[in-house]
This record gives sequence, structure tokens and C-alpha cells, in this order.
Amino acid sequence: MFLVGISLLLVLAACSGKSSTPSSDSKDGDKGGENSGEPQDGGTLQIGLSANPQTLDPVKYTGVYESQVMRSVADTLVVYSKDLSEITPSLATDWQISDDLLVYTFQLRDDVFFQPGEYQDGRQMTAEDVKYSLERSVNESVMNRLNGVTKVDVSGEFEVQVHLETPNAALLAVLTDAGNSIVPKEEVEGWGDEFGAHLVGTGPFAIKDWKKDQQIDLVRNDKYWGGKPHLDGVRMKVIADPNMMTNALRSGDIDVALDVKGQNRELINKDENFELLTIQALSITYLDLNNKVGPTADVKVREAIYKATNVDELVSGVNQWGGAVRSYLPLPTGSWGYDEELEKLVPTYEPEKAKELLAEAGYPDGFKTEIYVGAARVPYATIFQNQMKENLNIDVEIKVVEWGTYSDTVSKGNAPMSIGGWSWYPDPYFFLYQLFHTDQLSALGNGKGYDNPEVDKLLDRALSETADQDERAAIYQEALRIILKDVPRIEIDVQEATAGISKKVQGYEVSADNSIQIVHPNGANVWIKK
Repeated sequence: MFLVGISLLLVLAACSGKSSTPSSDSKDGDKGGENSGEPQDGGTLQIGLSANPQTLDPVKYTGVYESQVMRSVADTLVVYSKDLSEITPSLATDWQISDDLLVYTFQLRDDVFFQPGEYQDGRQMTAEDVKYSLERSVNESVMNRLNGVTKVDVSGEFEVQVHLETPNAALLAVLTDAGNSIVPKEEVEGWGDEFGAHLVGTGPFAIKDWKKDQQIDLVRNDKYWGGKPHLDGVRMKVIADPNMMTNALRSGDIDVALDVKGQNRELINKDENFELLTIQALSITYLDLNNKVGPTADVKVREAIYKATNVDELVSGVNQWGGAVRSYLPLPTGSWGYDEELEKLVPTYEPEKAKELLAEAGYPDGFKTEIYVGAARVPYATIFQNQMKENLNIDVEIKVVEWGTYSDTVSKGNAPMSIGGWSWYPDPYFFLYQLFHTDQLSALGNGKGYDNPEVDKLLDRALSETADQDERAAIYQEALRIILKDVPRIEIDVQEATAGISKKVQGYEVSADNSIQIVHPNGANVWIKK
């Protein structure tokens, strides 16, 4: 237990302890991460979401936008602490690990009730619900979130045993994911394919109404097992346009604006009524190249494209007002698996050498291709498009699609190129296994089709051979050396997590994992100052 616990003590170097701090140029006054006076009950917090959730079904969700809603409605067995440094109790109060590291036994709370739904009236949660939910994740998760779990046994009314095929040092971290939330069988089976629009869980808020593509209204769950939420409810509005998001904040239509970018950062920061909260996030932006079909199936073409991409120009062009720094590895710098020495292996910007490589690959005159992006990443695609035309005579057509289409197209390997982002936890598992292991082929993470048996073996070893964090880091770094040589994609930047908030909002913090923590077992309980 001690060794596995040590493997999960994850350090965020960029965070310096607290999981949320105001930006360095923020004004004095009430900070989003600090309370001002005694908490007050009542009111509805209005939050602007930067993308439209497609589903709230834990086993079907693929984007952070969905999990940001789900975490207020449903709970997991365990959660991360505020600074992401350790795993702490949630629906599970305690856990033991067998000597062979193959069985995890969880003791559950006996005072947890589901929110009332269409097919059950708010009954008590038991071990049977945990078994059902986790095994559903094993069998149906579109992101393969519980790889290696063979079965879940009920060993008592409030006790379950999770059995593994091989030791998995990241299991507790995996169980914090919203995709492994605990839900009632009656609601899942009653709603069928529509459960994603009618999520029922044990969280601090219940879904009252969901107007697709517009907003989701949540209401306080009065039988919530944790501390009573101060808020009466939460309204999450979909505002994809970043300028409209900032305008909505400044006009009072919303209290919290997420993913504040570009010049809007400066507008909010200079307005005395608002606070701009930022933190270096565990969030990276990358450009996937199809490793299976088309010209980019050739590693020489992929290397040529990388060498023809001026990444520094790309990052500075999109982030003129800050908010990101250049990325070199498929890991955020806050991950304990990061090694600066590996940055030397990243292709350098050499347009003339890129032309030679492309000619050697049989494309001296370039070719035509497509790149899939969501609306927020069009600026990246536009700069990249210009660079490819100028340096390699590659004509890149930009295909701007909504999230559902993007996720489906990329997952199925039908995107010649795509620009995506990945936000998760400090454990390299969440970035390297999910994005490069062949188990993830046909999932969003590895829709590019990366396939290297040697990398698979290393990524498996990092989970099963040891629980020591330093030893795991060394294995992941060995895998990174191979991945970088294969040039499966272009690393772009490491993002900041940001939120513009009204100063009447108290106790709100931005988290390095991009989650929204309104009421949370880690102690968060946001309130509105009247």
C-alpha cells in the first residue's frame, strides 16, 4: 500500500503547491481561490463552457467539456487532492491492496444516495452499483478507461474487490476519472442510448434541464453525502466564441468564463470587477499526423512536415497575449515523467532539409491534404497551413467541425491531420498509454494509428513491473525516445488553465487538470457574495 501510494504522489513543478493562483499580473482584491467573509447560501452560479457537451454518459464521453459537467453530478470512488499530489477518499472511505498487487479492496460509504430519476426514486448506493458501473466501464468505455480490470466482486454490502489481470500502478489515478463515475443500473437501462442526456449520480448537483447546444441547469442535491452545497444551483451556458464568452462575463450574463484566451485575457485582467485566474495546466496541444494511410504513413513525410513547421512562430502567433509555452514532448512539463534531455531529440526547424526529405519520400512537388479542427483551434491550423504551403508546397484544407464530428472522424482514423488537445493527470500513463498504445487504436487518443510493439511493451511494463515512481519514469522516458524517433505527430504547446471570474464568486479555483470544482470532496464549496 505504501509503495503504490508513493507512486501516486505526483508533483506539479509549475504549480508550487496550490492548485490555483491568480496570474502574476492580476490586481489586488478578492481572489478566486480565497474566501471573503463567512460563506453565504443561495444563488445560481452561471458558468460559460467553451464547447458543447455531446454526452454525459461516463462510458461515452471523450472531452473535458463533458467531464466538467459530469463531475458536479456524479462521483467516483476516489479523487485527487486539490494540488493533484495524492489520491483521497470519495465514495470509497478506505482501500487495501493485495500483496501481489492484483486485488484492490474498497470500503464504501453507507450514507450515499442517488439523485431521484425516472426509473428509481433516490435509493441508497451499494456495492452492487459500484460493480455495475465499473464493469460497464470495462466493457463499454469508448476511451478504454479501465484496461486490465478482469472483474469486480461484491464482497460485502459496502465493499468491492477490483481484480486486475496484471499489476497496474496507475489504477487509483484511473479511478478518479469521470468516466468511472458510479451510476444506477435502473437509469442506464431505462434510458438506454438516451442516458447520456439524463445522467443520474450521487454528486452535489442534479440535472434539472438540458437545452442541447445552449445550456445545462443543475440544482442542488439536498441528499448529497458531502458538505451541503452553498449554491442553489449552477447554470452552464455553451459559448464557443471566445469574444462572446468575455462579453458575457463583463455584461453579467455569466459569473465564470472558462478557457479565456488571446486579448480577452488582458480585457478581463484590466477590469476591476473581475479576476483572471491562471495556472500552468497538465494540458497539451498537438498536431496528429495519420500514421496509417496517406502520405503521412511514411515517417520521412512526417519528419519533413515537422521540420517545415516553425513551432515557435505557431505558438507565439496564436498566444500573443500569453496562455501557453512551446511543447517539445508528448507530456506536459508538470508530469513527473518529463525529462528535458529528451527535448534534444525533437526535429528542429529546417525548411531546406524538410524539402529534401519530402522529395526522398516521393513528393517533390508536395501534395494535397486535410486537417480537422474545432473552431477554437482554427488560428493554429491557419498558421500551419501557410507554413506548409510556403515551405513544402503542401496544400492543407482546413475542415472546421463541431466536437462530435471531430471526435468521431479522428477516432476512426479518417483524419489525414488533426489538431487536438489532451488534459489529464501528472501520471504519464494518461498521456503516453492513452495516446500511443495500440490498445487505444480506434479511440480518440490514438486515432492517428501509431503502432510500435516495442513501445507497447514499455508502456505495459511501466504499469505492471514496479510501483516506484522513479523506475516508472525511466521506463516512460525509454518509450519516449522511440516515440520521438517515429515522429507520429507535432508537439505544439503546453496550455494554461484559465478562468475569468466575477469578484462576487468566492472559493472558485482553476485546476491544473482543467476540471471545474464547485463542490468537491477535496473541500471546494463555491459561494456567491451578495
